[in-house]
Amino acid sequence: MKTFRHSVLAAMLSLSASTVAAQDAQKGWTAWEAGDFQSALQEWLPIANQKDVNVQILLELGHIYKDGKGVPKDYGESVKWYRLASIRGEAYAQYSLGFMYMQGWGVLQDNVQAHMWFNIAAANGDVTSGNWRDEISAKMTLETIANAQVMASQCMNSGYKKCG
Repeated sequence: MKTFRHSVLAAMLSLSASTVAAQDAQKGWTAWEAGDFQSALQEWLPIANQKDVNVQILLELGHIYKDGKGVPKDYGESVKWYRLASIRGEAYAQYSLGFMYMQGWGVLQDNVQAHMWFNIAAANGDVTSGNWRDEISAKMTLETIANAQVMASQCMNSGYKKCG
């Protein structure tokens, strides 16, 4: 059974993407909901770099690789998809990218980058990110916190083109 969220996303895809891409995206959602992550991946990868791809697909690709759902875990690949969704304004992807930096999964561990992405995600409405930002702040100096805040402002003010 389709979830409401995926039904809405499928409708949005059909309006914003080509018919073929929308059909492939819907096949990917159907596979995702059935737990067939390899088939979801096969459907989504060819459309994932399109300009008008729904950011939810990019986020789910990040999860597939981070969790090893149907593929070997690949944190670097996960970071790639989270970053693509993040620069399109997806708050949960921004939170996920911050978490990857905090843990050093797929990237060098970097509290400043983690703080920046948590700060951006919080500004975009992800409440959990504010909690993580505050927790990581306890491990940072006032100078590095200020640096992370400046970077977050630059990133958001540039439309996610200058993000560290």
